[in-house]
Formats: sequence, C-alpha cells, structure tokens
Amino acid sequence: MAYDRDLSFVYFGPTKIVFGAGTARDVDMEMAGLGCRRALVVTDPGVMKAGLVEGVLKALGDRCVGVWSDVPQDTGVGIVNRAAAFAREKGADCVVSVGGGSVIDTGKGICILLTEGGGLENFEGIQLLTRPQTPHIVIPTTAGTGSEVTCMAVILDERKGQKILIVEYFNTPRIAILDPKMTEKLPPLLTVSTGMDAMTHAVEALQSVQREPIADGLAMQAIRLLHRDLPVCAENGADLAARGQTQLAATMAGWAFGNAMVGLVHAMAHSLGAIARVPHGIANGILLPHVMAFNLDDAAEGYAMVAEALGVRERGMDEREAAEAAITAIRSFLERIGHPLRLSEVGVTDEDIAKSAALSLSDGAIVNNPRPVLDEEEVIAVYRAAF
Repeated sequence: MAYDRDLSFVYFGPTKIVFGAGTARDVDMEMAGLGCRRALVVTDPGVMKAGLVEGVLKALGDRCVGVWSDVPQDTGVGIVNRAAAFAREKGADCVVSVGGGSVIDTGKGICILLTEGGGLENFEGIQLLTRPQTPHIVIPTTAGTGSEVTCMAVILDERKGQKILIVEYFNTPRIAILDPKMTEKLPPLLTVSTGMDAMTHAVEALQSVQREPIADGLAMQAIRLLHRDLPVCAENGADLAARGQTQLAATMAGWAFGNAMVGLVHAMAHSLGAIARVPHGIANGILLPHVMAFNLDDAAEGYAMVAEALGVRERGMDEREAAEAAITAIRSFLERIGHPLRLSEVGVTDEDIAKSAALSLSDGAIVNNPRPVLDEEEVIAVYRAAF
C-alpha cells in the first residue's frame, strides 16, 4: 500500500465498546458510569414487537423515564424534534438507543437538541457544535450501519424531500453495547442487507480520497469477517458466534468510514432512500459492484486491497486485475447470501432514477469518491446498469 510521503490525518474513535452475549443487561451499570440517572429509551415498533427492549427496560429499572418508539425506517427532522420535546418533558439526562441506524440517528439528534435546544433543521452541516452533547448509549439490533461509533447522522428533511447530513465529533455515542443476542431474531433479508451496508462502508473507506492506514486496516478486517460470517448468519440466525463477528465487523467498518468517509454508492443510496424509500442497506448492496466498476480506473489500488480481504487476489495479479476480481467476488457474494441484485426488484422506477440522480450530485458523500462525478448523466448510467 502506497501513501503520500507527506500523509497527515486525524483518526477519531472515542466510543467505548462492550461486547458479548447478554451484555445488554449491563446498560444500567454503563449509564451510572457516565453519571446519568434519567434515560430516554429510543427504539422502533419492530424492535418493540420482537421483545428486544424488555430486557433493557428491566435492567434500567427506574432509571428509564420514558420510551420513544415512533421511529420509522428513515427517520425525519420532525420526528427528532418531537422526540426531543418528549425527552425534555421527562427530564432525561441521557439517551439509550435500541435499534438500527434510523433509531441511532434519531438518538443522536435528540442528544443535540437536549443540549442545544431549537430544532434539528438548524444543525445541518459539519462541526457546528462547540461542546459535548447529552450522553448517548447505543445497543444495536442490526449489524450494519456502524452508527454506534460514528459522529454522523443522516436524517430526512421532510420539507426538502432530501436526507441531510449532520457531522459532529461532539455527538459521537459514548458507549456501544454489542450484544449478539440482540441481533438473533433478525430475519435473513435484514441480516444480509444490513451486512451489505457494513461491506459497503468498508469498501468505500478503502477507495476514499481520505483513506488512511488505520481506517484501511479496520476496513480490511471488516471485509474478512463479513465474507466469512455473514453467510452463516443468513443460513442460521441462531449462530451467536457468527452474529457477534458480524457485529464487530460492522463496528470496525463504522470506524473506517467514519474517518475515511464514503463515496458515490452512499450518495446514490441516500437519494434512493429519500425518493423511492428503498432501505439503505439494500440500495447499497445492489449499487456497490456497479459503482466499483464505474470507479475502477481511479480506485484500482483500494479495490486490490478488497480482493486481498476477500481472498481472490491470486499470485501474479496486478492491481487492476485484482480490482476486477474484487468486483466479480462482490457480485458472487450478493448471490450467495440471497441479496437483491437489481433495483427493479425493489420497486424503483425510471422516474425515481431521474430524481435520485439529481439529488445524488448534491449529497455530501459524493465529495470523497475517487472518480469525480460532475454530470448527472454519469449517475443515471450507473443507476441504469443496476436497474
């Protein structure tokens, strides 16, 4: 791996990790360690129905002052504002998020508003905060988003009809409890689609214009673990060892892309989510090999590292050959785990493609793509290749 001789970067990863089957029951101890006494639990209807919140509430006891479960697949500014008002009414001094990326991003938004006041629409942007925010403990119920260790939140602005990006070092979760039992009941499609979200984070971190050695190492190990253990989880959701390894992979991929950033796959997936309501992980998985093909000439070195992590770089391959092998391997992996392969399978229309392409050009993720993207027609061509 060749880096510029004058390479300089900042690696940021302050979240404490608590890992192991049954560790969700330790949430009260972790909360006490933060000096907090009144927790708002944030979750969604699916997690509630699966019974995953019950053990957390039991562990918290009277430390829980309320539950906000009105979080949809793609959380919105209005939802966060209402949840924050509820948290303030209850006197919450910390947030415990139990769920996937949408729930965690909702929790991040609530933490900002509990400290700063106002509405979340006033905090779109990068590094606007000047002080630590309300403590946030995250208990993921999926293994994909990496949101438990990132300073970012992606939230739908209902007025704009577009997802906005909030990036704040001061708002990174303090503690992430990775309990494989919390992902045990995840259905196969959600298992593989959230896993492909993590895979995309790792691959895009390796191709990013901001890539650096620490993020590269985390991304490569995340790819190795996902390649080995995600198919096991898809076939046998009760395999807690494999579940735990995919959780760790998602967290490592979160640290990787949280520092190196993502690219065109995420810009396009964010836009599909806003326009066509395609679940984020599914959009990422479908688009990933097509964007890799689009970026090939500018990202061969990074993709060669993907090939190494996937075990498909053979002796004597140059970087481009290895990069092409990585793209082929990703396509085969999607088929192996039963992930959707085409946008047409998930209800995307020609009209959705045109609208999403326009939005993609204004998405912040596109800035770090290795191949500059300036023309809407280029994005439409990638969408159509994936259609």
